[in-house]
Amino acid sequence: MKRTLSILVENSAGVLSQVTRLFSRKNWNIDSLAVGETQDPSVSRITVMVEGSDQRIRQVQAQLGKLLPVISVCELDESLSIHREFMLVKVRAEDKDSRDEIISIVNVFRASIVDICRTSLMIAITGDEAKNGAMLALLKDFGILEMARTGMIALERGSATIYDATKDRSEFDYAKSVVSAEDKDA
Repeated sequence: MKRTLSILVENSAGVLSQVTRLFSRKNWNIDSLAVGETQDPSVSRITVMVEGSDQRIRQVQAQLGKLLPVISVCELDESLSIHREFMLVKVRAEDKDSRDEIISIVNVFRASIVDICRTSLMIAITGDEAKNGAMLALLKDFGILEMARTGMIALERGSATIYDATKDRSEFDYAKSVVSAEDKDA
């Protein structure tokens, strides 16, 4: 069963490496990974999709929570959150009939054509895994020339936020100040 973890981290060099190394040490495959700055430029959100049991998810959450740059970790329940990914798809469209058919598909899926030439169209689509997969299945009949996907991002519905689960930082702030003082002395 695919699970979505949302992780808030300090926006600094090497943090993504620390997080992914933890998954690697546990021999877990990451199905999807997306990272980006939040409304606070000093904080990034990492969205990770993995397969695992409840026990394994609790274990990785606990271990992620111990990492110094991790501010908060939570699992997002699929029924209580919104999941989206962005895709760019370049598809073969060598004649007017195929272009017209592709344009019809694009309109049904509320996607956008972002580039057009005589032999291909580039389509941008944002949606959940099912929507994007369904559109991709239809476009395969025309011949997909190239594709790029962002990876899944997700937020919890309603007024609850990941900040509600933020761990107590006092012990970590002390540890950071000690490390920072040692760096200045070196």
